[in-house]
Amino acid sequence: MDTALKILVVEADQSRARDIIDALKDGGWANVMVVGDISALGRSLTEIDPDIVLIDIAHPDRDTLEHVSHVSDAQSRPVAMFVDHSDTDLTQAAIGAGLSAYVVDGLQKNRIKPVLETAIARFKMMVQMRSELDAAKQALSDRKTIDRAKGLLMNARKISEEDAYNLLRKTAMDQGRKVIDVAQALVTATDLLG
Repeated sequence: MDTALKILVVEADQSRARDIIDALKDGGWANVMVVGDISALGRSLTEIDPDIVLIDIAHPDRDTLEHVSHVSDAQSRPVAMFVDHSDTDLTQAAIGAGLSAYVVDGLQKNRIKPVLETAIARFKMMVQMRSELDAAKQALSDRKTIDRAKGLLMNARKISEEDAYNLLRKTAMDQGRKVIDVAQALVTATDLLG
């Protein structure tokens, strides 16, 4: 557990805010800042740039969730929200908003640490999954470009697919470039000429 993490707490009630701070300090997190008004969340995030955001709100609505998602940049940091009441639609909206944790039935002091640890772990897992998805999309895109370049060479030079790939690879090696860069240049040039 990284105890140096900056945690921003959004809590309007000062007594509850103190309980949250105490629970976080008991959990080993001492770098905690509190904002009393959720409308100040965006400005506070810019000024503080926390590692984690913890929001305690009794009755969120869809607009609040969208606002939180937008200003908190839930894709770039874990955001945990504690609510008193919710329904299926709001839970789905919370998931859609990218919250790392959405805890119904209020905030209890002894649940804060495990919920935040779970939110951090879930956030890291989602970041890794997004990274792997982006890499897979890029690999697929590169493969399509290379296949198209091979097709262009096969038609222009009347060679086999293997020979077309070998020509791309040799050209890349001779020029100190990647095969995908050579293939992209060929495809771009063909599109410009064609």
